[in-house]
Amino acid sequence: MADDKDVLRDVWFGRIPTCFTLNQDEVTEREAEPYYLLLPRVSYLPLVTDKVKKHFLKVMKAEDVEEMWLEYEGTPLKWHYPIGVLFDLHASNTVLPWNRRNECWTQIRLHINDNNFPDRDLLHCTSNSVIEAHFMSSIKEADALKHKSQVVNDMQKKDHKQLWMGLQNDKFDQFWAINRKLMEYPTEEGGFRYIPFRIYQTMSDRPFIQKLFRPVSPEGNVHTLGDLLKEILIKIICEQKRYQVVIHGIEPLLETPLQWLSEHLSHPDNFLHICVIPTPTD
Repeated sequence: MADDKDVLRDVWFGRIPTCFTLNQDEVTEREAEPYYLLLPRVSYLPLVTDKVKKHFLKVMKAEDVEEMWLEYEGTPLKWHYPIGVLFDLHASNTVLPWNRRNECWTQIRLHINDNNFPDRDLLHCTSNSVIEAHFMSSIKEADALKHKSQVVNDMQKKDHKQLWMGLQNDKFDQFWAINRKLMEYPTEEGGFRYIPFRIYQTMSDRPFIQKLFRPVSPEGNVHTLGDLLKEILIKIICEQKRYQVVIHGIEPLLETPLQWLSEHLSHPDNFLHICVIPTPTD
């Protein structure tokens, strides 16, 4: 891959100022103060919210504690989506910290002893091993698309563990020492076999769209982000002013080569997560 560490670092160290409040139905011994945290865009909620849980447990009885889950404006937040994807989908048109305009830190709620766990919307996450299994499954799926699984299969178990520990501990160099192997390809091929991507839409009932798409056409032409959207979501291209196409909180030019985006703006799971959201109206 092209060695552009500045871009990779900017992506890795992207942060979202966030405020957490305790669900108002929780039983507490005294009033719970909000908790503020800078959330890494590339991580997952359960990996970074231990401090949040500990903060609110100070006002709760240990025997009352059950599985924790989060919601934003009534929408349960899927822990297996990267944090940046959740923000871009649900809150990118709000002011920061992550809250609703003029409503003072009341939208991101923590549920701890709530018996109404939203089973239809959320997967259960009982330990970090569940997150690790999900993450490594995504890594392997992406490598199957890019390299027919050859890179992952050639790695040792300690390499797999280093990928996970790099993400879990927020260690850029530790993670990329191994992940760079997943971003390489023979020069003569001009890119990956297929681009691992997922397209999310707030106006769709489908969780996301994922299809086979090559970075280069059979004629040798480089495919761009616009080419992908034209193939997958022709309506979005026709109504471009009504929608924003967001990756890591920014709107890349539709002329950007898809291979470059995959190498530099993929999440640690090696997927390019693309959010299509309505353009905010005045």
